[in-house]
Amino acid sequence: MQRCNMKNIVDFIQNTFKTKEFVPLHEPRFIGNEKKYLNDCIDSTFVSSVGKYVDTFEKEFALRVGSKYAIATVNGTAALHVSLLLVDVKKDDEVITQPLTFIATCNAISYLGAKPVFVDVDIDTMGLSPDSLKRFLEKNCEIKNSTCINKISGKVIKACVPMHTFGHPCRIDEIKEICDKWNISLVEDAAESLGSYYKNRHTGTFGKVGAFSFNGNKIITSGGGGVIVTDDEAIAKRAKHITTTAKIPHPYEYVHDEVGYNYRLPNINAALLVAQLEQLDGFLASKRELALRYKEFFSKSEIVFAEEPKESKSNYWLQAILLSDKNQRDEFLEFTNKNGVMTRPIWRLMNELEMFKDCQRDNLKNAKYLEQRVVNIPSSVIL
Repeated sequence: MQRCNMKNIVDFIQNTFKTKEFVPLHEPRFIGNEKKYLNDCIDSTFVSSVGKYVDTFEKEFALRVGSKYAIATVNGTAALHVSLLLVDVKKDDEVITQPLTFIATCNAISYLGAKPVFVDVDIDTMGLSPDSLKRFLEKNCEIKNSTCINKISGKVIKACVPMHTFGHPCRIDEIKEICDKWNISLVEDAAESLGSYYKNRHTGTFGKVGAFSFNGNKIITSGGGGVIVTDDEAIAKRAKHITTTAKIPHPYEYVHDEVGYNYRLPNINAALLVAQLEQLDGFLASKRELALRYKEFFSKSEIVFAEEPKESKSNYWLQAILLSDKNQRDEFLEFTNKNGVMTRPIWRLMNELEMFKDCQRDNLKNAKYLEQRVVNIPSSVIL
């Protein structure tokens, strides 16, 4: 890529966001009732883990994604940690996931003493490939006493955690079908995909449980925050119980019946989320319009813009492009960041990190290809 072409890209992005100043990758928009609800929350003095905004957010979020239950948590990693616990992942179990993901996915698995197993992704979705999953299981696993056993390690494969990369849904129905056949619990890492649909069904609702994130860079945010969704009443009750320190309700006594977690979302954060959720449709429309602008712009170059996969409706949380190779990627990253446009490479593959380098994996051909080429470009909602 010639330097002048990269300058054209920087100019286009700055013009799109109507500034010649620094353009961040993704910044939050607080343009609705955020201050009103925050003030109301402060005036009520219920700013911690009990309050009307937590209850309101849980109800509204469940309705939004089409799940029966939603349990708010302090962040997305906590939501995923508890989701895995809810499907009985234990120490020395194995959990299949993708190598191309944010580290929180593998951290949550590790918190339970389980070990990730890495299976390749699809090029078009950048998420876990059902074809690779099927091949891996047929080659390496067997069912014994209704349990999936990894013949290589001798360990139980308890769960599978696909992640909807940048909000683009993976082929989650096929993944679910495979997991059901092999008696593997499906836990969706939907951290990035609020507002995304696969075959007209919201992401996060295909498995036993799904986990979302509201970190500061997500499509809606409370600075942090997460949520667990499920249609199973027993799972929902247990999720609420163990995320609130497993305390048994009592007027004044402190009685806890198991090891619990202080993972409940504070009411003051929930106040922000209620206001943000009210604006989600507008945020989604803006991101879709931005995606169309990028698609048209990059169609005139050799750079590939990452579009939503077939049969999907993506939230286009983070817009992504594919460069021709790692050299071009690195040149692009250096030029844009030096010239006031924040860009970031896709994550380093999890199996390349020190703590996961010994984990079992397949050839990861597609993940390696994407790792060398994918870059995120500014994706904020345009006002």
